Amino acid sequence: MLLFLRRRSDLLLLLGLLLGSASAWAQHPAGRLAPKPLYRDPVYDGAADPVLIWNKKAKKWWMFYTNRRATDTTAAGVTWVHGTRIGIAESGDGGATWTYRDTANINYRPQPGYTFWAPDVVEDKGTYHMFLTYVPGTFTDWNHPRTIVHLTSPDLVNWQYVSTLPLATDKVIDASVFRLPNGTWRLWYNNERDHKSTYYADSPDLRTWTDHGPALPDRGEGPKVFRWQGQYWLIIDPWKGLGAYHSTDLLHWTAQPTHLLEAPGRGPDDQAIGGHADVVVSGDRAYLFYFTHPGRGAAHPAPPNSIAAKRSVIQVVELHYQNGQLTCDRDEPTYMQLKAGR
Repeated sequence: MLLFLRRRSDLLLLLGLLLGSASAWAQHPAGRLAPKPLYRDPVYDGAADPVLIWNKKAKKWWMFYTNRRATDTTAAGVTWVHGTRIGIAESGDGGATWTYRDTANINYRPQPGYTFWAPDVVEDKGTYHMFLTYVPGTFTDWNHPRTIVHLTSPDLVNWQYVSTLPLATDKVIDASVFRLPNGTWRLWYNNERDHKSTYYADSPDLRTWTDHGPALPDRGEGPKVFRWQGQYWLIIDPWKGLGAYHSTDLLHWTAQPTHLLEAPGRGPDDQAIGGHADVVVSGDRAYLFYFTHPGRGAAHPAPPNSIAAKRSVIQVVELHYQNGQLTCDRDEPTYMQLKAGR
């Protein structure tokens, strides 16, 4: 059999399969081996759009995610991706394994059938801030307004409305918030009315925002900004893997020629493109948390509108830096021990 293992990743994948599920708890200098999939939502089996943050009180990593209603057989049109809540999972072993905790108690529900999508969460001076896509109802199509709202919490569970951000249009989604070197804040988001390009806004205090317009003309959702390997990175989801861009000033972005997670993996529930990701930088390592629709793999697609086609899971892979570009091998075992704090 080893004659057919042409790459190091093939051998590593085989070894992982031979070790079985118990290997998720194996000790390794880099931490524990993360399973595939990393996480499935036990309520609707539709976990997507993950974002991670360190819970200072619980001393655990928490993951917030869009809780799509994949198993709702009564949903018409795209109502299964509306009427969604924000799920919470937690990890006590540095991000290697996750358990469902609850949905976030978000006290902002001005319309019946409200929809919550794609949160980003940051902590500042002891207060947690969530920037959340809000859709005013549960709809059968995509032709409705959406805004980004600001919420705060002392405990990551109970969230109070602060404001609706004054952004470029009435169809904006997918906030990504990052502290600038001077201590102020920048928010990137997807402007659906401008060819789904990325815009940005600035704030001195996370509460007062000034929109500055286009940041990146390329089409793609779910912007995520982080700093690693001495420069800034922006990842977007153009539905063909993840586009990656680098910058030295957070204003001018250069695309790398290859997409991340465009080629399917071979592990369980990882044989489709990766979508809408978060990145956690821990020491000198970086980890990409993404979601897949396992039933939408090109090799064996599930019937349209089936539960198999709708369900989604969270996966993780370690990022690498080679020749000035981000790379990852989703078939390579991912060992994790995220450091406290973010």
